[in-house]
Amino acid sequence: MEHPAAGRVLPFAVFITFITLGDVAGDLLPGLGLDPRWWVVARAAVVALMLWGFWKSYAELQDFPIRWRDLIGAIGAGAAVFFLWIHLDIGWATFGRSGAEFVPTLPGGAGIDWTLALPRLAGLTLVVPVMEELFWRSFLMRWIDRNDFLALDPRRASAKAVIISSLLFASEHHLWLAGLIAGVVYGVVYMRTRNLWLPVVSHAVTNGLLGIWILMTGNWQFW
Repeated sequence: MEHPAAGRVLPFAVFITFITLGDVAGDLLPGLGLDPRWWVVARAAVVALMLWGFWKSYAELQDFPIRWRDLIGAIGAGAAVFFLWIHLDIGWATFGRSGAEFVPTLPGGAGIDWTLALPRLAGLTLVVPVMEELFWRSFLMRWIDRNDFLALDPRRASAKAVIISSLLFASEHHLWLAGLIAGVVYGVVYMRTRNLWLPVVSHAVTNGLLGIWILMTGNWQFW
């Protein structure tokens, strides 16, 4: 019998593995005549296939009605996180490298290569929010309080669980302070609404606005 954590942990683990092997892929793929930028697109595609395969096990995403008031609030929360994100690219609020790892431009910088940019934007907006909210909020935030995490009402998640899961979420991002704020915001949205689709929506709005802003401004370091 499949453990309930599997479908929430394995897609995230594969995603992190892709990121970890990014430098290796960047060195090896050109020698095989392949554009290493497709590695970033491929990781979202693989994770999407895994989410599809596990979909029936995501009870928290099945048949949950969404109230308009909650949806508007989730959209507003996601937009607020986006605004903070692009203004927190300051020294003390970051760690690690900030170099642009994915620049979807045509040779010589003559415009955007949309065959790369659009799949990247789709993965950032549609795949990553589902995968990360299943792992960080539905699984980890509740598991910290109770091993049988599916039985824990999100409203009963402790402050300790929210803080620890948000700190770990922040450690995944170069902009750690922005990541910490985002983790807390998405966690609170989940606790308040008890509906995982709402933090997914907030996360998708943040990532979607961020992706569009990056494409409009060329601030590739945010990708």
